[in-house]
Amino acid sequence: MCGFTGFLSRSTPDVTALHAMGDSIAHRGPDEEGYYTDDHCAIAHRRLSIIDLANGHQPMKSPDGRYILAYNGEVYNFQTLRTQLQELGHTFLTNSDTEVLLHGYMQWGAEVTQQLRGMFAFVIWDTQTQTLYGARDPFGIKPFYYAPMGDTFFFGSELKSFLPHPSFKKELNREALKFYLTFQYSALDESFFKGVFRLLPGHHFTYCDGKLDVSAYHIFSFEPDSKSLEEHAQEIREVVTESVEAHQISDVEVGAFLSGGIDSSVITALSHPDKTYSVGFANKGFDETSEAKALCEELGLKNISKTITAEEFFDILPTIQYYADEPNANLSTVPLYFLSKLAAQDVKVVLSGEGSDELFGGYITYHTTKPYRAYRKLPLPIRKAVAGVVSKFPPFHGQGFLTSAAKSVEDTFVGQAFIFDNDEVERVLTPTYRSSRTWKDITAPYFAQVKGADDLTKKQYLDLHLWQPLDILRKADRMTMANSLELRVPYLDREVWKVARSIPSNQKMRGKSTTKFPLRQAAVPMLPDDWIKRPKVGFPVPFIAWLKEEKYYKWAKELINQDYVAEFFDQKYLLDLLEQHYSGKARTHRKLYTVLSFLIWYQVYFPEVCGVAPYQPR
Repeated sequence: MCGFTGFLSRSTPDVTALHAMGDSIAHRGPDEEGYYTDDHCAIAHRRLSIIDLANGHQPMKSPDGRYILAYNGEVYNFQTLRTQLQELGHTFLTNSDTEVLLHGYMQWGAEVTQQLRGMFAFVIWDTQTQTLYGARDPFGIKPFYYAPMGDTFFFGSELKSFLPHPSFKKELNREALKFYLTFQYSALDESFFKGVFRLLPGHHFTYCDGKLDVSAYHIFSFEPDSKSLEEHAQEIREVVTESVEAHQISDVEVGAFLSGGIDSSVITALSHPDKTYSVGFANKGFDETSEAKALCEELGLKNISKTITAEEFFDILPTIQYYADEPNANLSTVPLYFLSKLAAQDVKVVLSGEGSDELFGGYITYHTTKPYRAYRKLPLPIRKAVAGVVSKFPPFHGQGFLTSAAKSVEDTFVGQAFIFDNDEVERVLTPTYRSSRTWKDITAPYFAQVKGADDLTKKQYLDLHLWQPLDILRKADRMTMANSLELRVPYLDREVWKVARSIPSNQKMRGKSTTKFPLRQAAVPMLPDDWIKRPKVGFPVPFIAWLKEEKYYKWAKELINQDYVAEFFDQKYLLDLLEQHYSGKARTHRKLYTVLSFLIWYQVYFPEVCGVAPYQPR
């Protein structure tokens, strides 16, 4: 795991700026730094040594000096690819996956992405054709930003690495705020910084002589087969076992994150690491560390845990927003930061359970009852007519059922977070930040790709492209890398995906609330029965209770009343939301946390506008 940053320029590269850019992502790779410059290209690399500790230096040159590679990630099938390349005449000087990737590009060009099993973001500079090639893994596990600005083309693992360069123009992307308030994450292809874009998962690009060409090399598709539930469970058991084994390739110790759910428990049971790590809160109902310890005792493993206090939570918020690059309103990001910090005291690599929910249908929002599914089989015009009639009646039991069932998934589903609806977001924002576009403009292109599919498939497809890369994986990468820790996610593997996409939707749910049923069946030989039946909890955070404490109520009120806030929001509207929560009249904590997170992020990245001291990274 590493990080890279750099730029192309028509003039001689500013080496001082390059070093400052590299220093800004030192947390991604504290073990080693490397630089490459020529008349037009400048690349900085920070390395966290995991495989072939003594070698694998980057940026890495090809034997003939033509290609320069900077790479972040892990290729788990590099040994197989190395053998193939040796048979094709390639000679290797190291045992690193970096060198295999470089020779793979020399052999196959852009088609190398089809050969890779792993997580990756990389750039290759062709000194002969003066062309930059870049690619990002299909799931979007590793980050990649780019920014064409005048005569300079920036690229890198983290957005913050562009800021030290004198040619970079720091400007807020006004359109991003509206959609962030709905999704709780930055949902546009263009980031919160004007002119800075994310390279989408499964995409690659070339940049030559000022021309940028971006295209997809991988497209997700669900292809359900006719196999039985038992057959799918067996396939899951086999492929996840093999994936966990592949993800343990390392020259350093590998640990594991362990919560109270089935996802991380399966990974832990299969990997059997020397150490597992868990965090929780003292508040009742917000701590799963005792469950994690109990499982470890049964499996004969060591569990190390930490209890996070309210003071620690609120104190770390500016640090969270700094490392997040863009506003992050997922409450679980904070415990993930502390979990990463805890693990980084012992290990450089951890395994985690991200991706299972999206692949196997693990979210409760995917679940619908049998009567609901039956009613949905009626033609839409009939359901709409019924809804139109019953909506005029006084409230009665079942009214919500009849009205919601008249709406399509496309009209109701935005993913796993729906904070402000379109009407309310228009009320809370000042006119400058409003837009005629709605959240449906973001989701519609993805739903169009699975037109005619069942509702569950549509929801999974949307989450694979929005929620997973833009929320789950972004926070996972940033919080672990903030602590110089490599996170590996065995569920998000190309071989696991081949099995997951073949499972029909009618096998994924059971009863009123049981999700990802095939995975639970696959886990039967690995885990205690009560563990297999445990519901999904995630990283619960008692922010809802803390915000009713006078100390944190005053903290939020003071932040909302800052002068700069009036640029973005109707402050009275926000204060009303705060009062509603504090008095117990309404649960508005998610809306408030989303707004407060943006305000903290804005202070961190635009202190000169807010009138606060520049943030100093921890």
